[in-house]
Amino acid sequence: MPTELDRLDLKILDRLQLDATESSGEIAERVGLSQSPCWRRMQRLRDEGYVRETVAILDRDKFGESMFIFAQLKMSRLSDAERERFVHAVEDTPEILEAYTLFGEMDVMLKVLAPNIAWYQNFTFRTLLRLPGVEDVRSTATLSELKCTHRLPLPSQTS
Repeated sequence: MPTELDRLDLKILDRLQLDATESSGEIAERVGLSQSPCWRRMQRLRDEGYVRETVAILDRDKFGESMFIFAQLKMSRLSDAERERFVHAVEDTPEILEAYTLFGEMDVMLKVLAPNIAWYQNFTFRTLLRLPGVEDVRSTATLSELKCTHRLPLPSQTS
């Protein structure tokens, strides 16, 4: 069971969300700790699963034109084995960046990175409609990105 987070833990987590390449010494200085206690806290936060992974976020514009398309899928009733095949197929498709189950009329929402609409049309017929259990696909193409962040809003750090 994770321990309760205090003000310093939250400050450390916030710094890691801003720039995970900062050293424990740099983070310690910014949050008002000495390096060793800060490093121990950072390790504990990782060990307890508060930090799931450390990654580099690439600038997709550097790789050419692209757009996000949100595809909502209507699914047939799937057996456990079919559901597992569906999940593995989604996980194994690199153009699908995120996937969510939904309440409501549609069952699954996918965030797809597409170079253009013509490519996405082909992807829909070649890939999405061939996923196990997919009956219907409804898509929304994005025009521009107004906000994109992976930074979670943390509880108040004043406690």
